[in-house]
Amino acid sequence: MNKLFTLLGLFCIVTLSAQRHCGSGEKIAQLEQDANFKARHQANKALLSDARSHSKNSVTNTPNSITTIKVVFHVLYKNDVQNITDEQINSQLASMNADFRRMNTDFATVVPQAFQCHASDMEICFVKATVDPNGQPATGITRKLVAPGFDLETQYYTDAGQPAWDTSRYLNIWIGRFQTFGYLGFGTPPAAAGQPYDGLCISYKTVGCDGSAIPPFNKGRTIVHELGHYFGLSHPWGEDGSACGDMTNDDHVGDIPSINDPHFGNPTYPENSNMCQPDENGAMFMNFMDYVNDEAMAFFTDDQKAIVQATLSTARMSLLGTKDLAVEKGISIYPNPADKFVALRSQSASLGYIEIYTANGQLLKTVVTDQKENTIGLENFTQGVYLLRIYGIDGALLKSDKLVKK
Repeated sequence: MNKLFTLLGLFCIVTLSAQRHCGSGEKIAQLEQDANFKARHQANKALLSDARSHSKNSVTNTPNSITTIKVVFHVLYKNDVQNITDEQINSQLASMNADFRRMNTDFATVVPQAFQCHASDMEICFVKATVDPNGQPATGITRKLVAPGFDLETQYYTDAGQPAWDTSRYLNIWIGRFQTFGYLGFGTPPAAAGQPYDGLCISYKTVGCDGSAIPPFNKGRTIVHELGHYFGLSHPWGEDGSACGDMTNDDHVGDIPSINDPHFGNPTYPENSNMCQPDENGAMFMNFMDYVNDEAMAFFTDDQKAIVQATLSTARMSLLGTKDLAVEKGISIYPNPADKFVALRSQSASLGYIEIYTANGQLLKTVVTDQKENTIGLENFTQGVYLLRIYGIDGALLKSDKLVKK
C-alpha cells in the first residue's frame, strides 16, 4: 500500500510539472505593492482595453513595415547544463520570429479552420543586439556563473545576477533555473517599461527547440507566451480565479471566445468545458496566451495585434529607437522587391550603418556608410524576405523595414 501511495505521489508530481505555470500574475501582484506601479498598471490596462481605437496610430500599419526589436539574452547558470548553447538560443529566436510573423509551419495543422481567419501577422521581428549600451560590439548574449544559492525569480536583474541593459532600448531575457517548482517563466507588463527589472525571466528547460529544452515545452513558446504579457496581452480567462460574468473575466480581446479557466496539455477540438457560452467552434485553446503544451498552441489574433501595436505606440515606443517620423518617412528603399541591388536614400540625415537580417532574426550583413544614398548588391542573397535596420551616424535607429529579394 505504501508503495502504491508513493507511485501515485510520483505520478501527481510528474503530471503537475508537465502543466504550464506562468508566473506573470504573481509577478504583477508583487509589483503592485508599489503604489506608483499599480497606478501605471491600471492606467495602461484602461488604455489597452480600448486598443482598437489606438491601433490607427500603430507604428507598423503599412504593407512593407516590420518593427525590429533588439534582444539581449542573459544566461545565468550554476552548471554546464544550464549554460545553454548559442545554437539553442538561436533556435529560440527563430521560434519567436516565426510565431510572431505567423510563419510557423504548424499553423495550418494546429489552428482549426474556424479560427484561421482571426490569425494575425504581428509584424514584429526580434534581433540579437549587435551593440551594447556603451556602444561596443556585442553578440546579444551574456553569460554568468551564479552562486549555488542564487534565486532567479528575485535576483535575476541584480548584481547577483545580470543587471539589465537599458530596458527602454533593449528587450532583456534572463534565462536560468527557478527555485519555485514547476515555474516556466514570467514577463513584466508594459507598466514596467524602463524599470531595471523589466523583461522576461525564463526557465532554461523551456528555451528553444533543442539542448536543455524538455517536452512538452520544447518549441520555444514559453517565451512567445511571456512576450504576449510583455506587450500587454492577458490570459484569455482574464485574471486568475475569475468567473464568467466577473468584471475581471475579460482579456479585452474581442475575437477570442470568453473562458473561465485555462486549458492544459493537448485538448481535443472542439473543447467547451471552460467556455462561458459554449458553441460549435468551442474554445480557442490553441492561442499562444492559453496554457496548453507548446505543440498545441500556434497563433495570435487580430485583436491581440491591436493591443500589441497600441503598446508599441505608447509604453514601449522607446524600443523602436528615436522614431523621428519625419526622418523615418524621408528614407526610401527601392526597388522593393529587389533583384540585383537595393538603394537606400535619406532626404535629411546621413546614414551611419545598415544591418540586414534573415527573417528569423540572424544578422547577415552590416554596411557601414556616411552617405545619404547607398546601393547594396544582392547577387549573393537567395530569394526571400530580409529585415533592415537603418541607423544614423550617431548610432540611433532611423528606420526598420523589410526587403524582399526576388
